[in-house]
Amino acid sequence: MSEFDAKARDWDKNQRFIDRSEAVANTLLQMIPVHAGMKALEYGSGTALLSFALKDKFAEITLMDNSREMNQVTIEKIAGQQVKNMKPLFFDLEHEEFTGKFDIIYSQMVMHHVNDIDAMLAKFYGLLNSGGYLAIADLYSEDGSFHGDGFNGHLGFDADILGDQMKVVGFDGIKHQKSYVIERTEEDGTVKEFPIFLLTGVRP
Repeated sequence: MSEFDAKARDWDKNQRFIDRSEAVANTLLQMIPVHAGMKALEYGSGTALLSFALKDKFAEITLMDNSREMNQVTIEKIAGQQVKNMKPLFFDLEHEEFTGKFDIIYSQMVMHHVNDIDAMLAKFYGLLNSGGYLAIADLYSEDGSFHGDGFNGHLGFDADILGDQMKVVGFDGIKHQKSYVIERTEEDGTVKEFPIFLLTGVRP
């Protein structure tokens, strides 16, 4: 069982995760001209907190995650709330090829777990319709204390550099802004802040 499989059942009990998702959803709606006819993909959807905050904004949302337990929790939530436009999908986009087209792709706190950022950005580009948007919410560069020892992913991102990587792939209209700040109290009582950006671009 993966780390995220083990955490799935208790994920929605963390108020910080709920607050973060709502903040990212609000920032996304400020930065992107969404409309009800859009077909959306959330990459690394987890328990779909972000998509539940956006479910009334899109015609259809595909919820893609490579954790079976996260996916199962999402299935149960959708059934319990009788949501009609959300479709959970157990799939590992990082290591498999997917066929489909979307008007918007978004992710939250996922990309710092992805090994090859350029390859994933290229996959996103290929899955978007012309005029489609990509929105990435993730950590600004940090000192490694967010995950702690043993973490093998990225220690956040310089949003400008990540935006430049998007440009190389072909995205246009790159922009970003701070969306949320995670606060943690250290052992000595000090509060450490981990800000999160939302970076957006469009496929011409």
